[in-house]
Amino acid sequence: MLLVHAAATRAMTGIIWFVQWVHYPLFPFARGPRFEEFARRHQSRTGAVVGPLMLVEAASALWIALAGGGPLAWTGLALVAVIWLSTAAAQMPRHRALERGYDEAQLRRLLRGNWVRTAAWTGRSLVALTLLAG
Repeated sequence: MLLVHAAATRAMTGIIWFVQWVHYPLFPFARGPRFEEFARRHQSRTGAVVGPLMLVEAASALWIALAGGGPLAWTGLALVAVIWLSTAAAQMPRHRALERGYDEAQLRRLLRGNWVRTAAWTGRSLVALTLLAG
């Protein structure tokens, strides 16, 4: 379970850094009459990739914490909660707004808000690797 957990967490950490540094900053280049379609397709395709990984990560983090993983496992689980709350409360509403049309202010909020998830997943990677090594 620790290996599955670390693999899912490391995959999501790589994805979130790619999204933060490469993908989101390229959104302005998709401006134009088809931006809404771009934004919708981005959401559905991204969800198909990250949804299963996030579920595996959350389930394995919970399992490890409940199985006696100690304080570090509970810290990792708390970071999962931060990620999920940030996704639901900040990132998803920004994406929904962008599906209605390009909006520079929404994109700036998306980029700024995504740093919460980027930091949390980076921390989760450290936790997962420490648990795996432990």
